[in-house]
Amino acid sequence: MDASLIMDALSERADIVEDCLDVLLPEAPGLEARLFAAMRYATLGGGKRLRGFLVMEVAALFGVAETCAARVAASVEMLHAYSLVHDDLPSMDNDDLRRGKPSTHKAFDEATAILAGDALQARAFEVLADPDTHSDPQARAELLLSLAHAAGARGMAGGQMIDMEAEGRALTLPEIARLHALKTGRLIQFSAEAGAILGRSPSHLRAQVAAYGRDLGAAFQIADDVLDASSTAAELGKTAGKDKAAGKATFVTLLGIERAAMQARMLSEQAVTHLEHFGEEADRLRGLAHWVVSRKS
Repeated sequence: MDASLIMDALSERADIVEDCLDVLLPEAPGLEARLFAAMRYATLGGGKRLRGFLVMEVAALFGVAETCAARVAASVEMLHAYSLVHDDLPSMDNDDLRRGKPSTHKAFDEATAILAGDALQARAFEVLADPDTHSDPQARAELLLSLAHAAGARGMAGGQMIDMEAEGRALTLPEIARLHALKTGRLIQFSAEAGAILGRSPSHLRAQVAAYGRDLGAAFQIADDVLDASSTAAELGKTAGKDKAAGKATFVTLLGIERAAMQARMLSEQAVTHLEHFGEEADRLRGLAHWVVSRKS
């Protein structure tokens, strides 16, 4: 699928997710208003909404109502936003720029940013537990459990710990691949799998979309490392060259830009093989797999 069509599809889904986020993260009066403002600042008005797109596209394969899929997509984007807010903190990656604007701790303050991240994570789970998200409590329980796995010590939080421990250390390729799988890949995998959970799909089809999400996440992160090494901050909307400055081992530092990009393309093609069952209805997911390794930001 042509890259421009994928960009249009991403934009179309992003608008739906943005509207849902605006409703689910309202402004608030009172002394806690600053917290709500920081939550909205961190979440609204930016990003590709890749994870939300995955939720909605896979959900569509299984005939899930768009309103239900949008709520889960919004939940995932809240959790992703929380992770970015905390990732940018001085005690973590210490980054002042995110999505082309000051990081949340720079726009507000460090304490407010920590609370905003905490509240966004809680709100993400609250949305999934709400009957408005799915009428079947079993489906809601599966969504909650799967997202908890993706976010916790054997998911994003664990991956961030490895990332911090890796500064100045010579990691092997398998160690870097595990870091990627936990810090980035698990949430992307959940985003694909969530659509199948919403659709109460057979276990073998759920496994296929989960495998697609796993390989897509790996390809996405390697492509991100390539962009970090070869693009400017203006192009990325965030600080460029962070990995090199921090002395972090990446696929790029071990393989070079060309071989790392080749590895990303191989994983992208591998992701596509998991969609054979779905025929033409999954063409936008196939196009997404190709786009993540050819994008410029």
